Amino acid sequence: MFIHHGRERTFKHNLQIASLLSLVAGIVNVAGFLSVAKLTTNITGHFAFFIDEAFKLNAIQTILYFVFILAFFFGSFASGLLIEIFSRKNARFVYIVPIILESFILTLTGLLSKNFIDTNANLIATILLFAMGLQNSLVTRISNATVRTTHLTGLFTDLGIELSQLFFYTELEQKQKLHRSIKLRFTIISFFFLGGLFAGILYDFIQIKVLLLGSIILVAGIIYTFKKQHSESTTLMKQDIKN
Repeated sequence: MFIHHGRERTFKHNLQIASLLSLVAGIVNVAGFLSVAKLTTNITGHFAFFIDEAFKLNAIQTILYFVFILAFFFGSFASGLLIEIFSRKNARFVYIVPIILESFILTLTGLLSKNFIDTNANLIATILLFAMGLQNSLVTRISNATVRTTHLTGLFTDLGIELSQLFFYTELEQKQKLHRSIKLRFTIISFFFLGGLFAGILYDFIQIKVLLLGSIILVAGIIYTFKKQHSESTTLMKQDIKN
């Protein structure tokens, strides 16, 4: 899931990473909003607020929304930087590094006290936007821009276009490719919704600690990746021995 890229990457790999990361994004989206009443997975809304506050000449709020936008940007930048640095050392596991950092951020944020969160809402939003920038950059690179998991606007747009194309595409190869793409987008939307649903239900009981669930999911994905890699390596070794 986190190690196959380029020609090695299959539709199944993209489906797996889409399911896992959109689930996490859904959790962060709802947990962040319920905790600090701000958008924490994308910056589309923040850009509108930024322009609005700028026209009102409200300097403090303008800077604040600009910081939110920069946080997502620098998360994406940091993810790309880490991938480039570690690709020189171990290209096989390079994409796991940003996931480990994201998991670390979600864990630390999930362990913060309610009093700290209430008095530092803007800081929490900034941190979570940075984490989502990390995730969005990672999944965009590893899937060659096929998968995006932190916001749904583009997904619904693409889904609407592709569903309309079903009425006109008649060649088998075209229809198969279209069906795979539609399945991928439905998967992302469904798991984003499920993540938000779980977060909404659990938030009443554990508050911001619901972010720990997102961190656990990421760690589980890493463990699964290592086990799968070990299994594939063992199978290849056995085949080499037989040959």
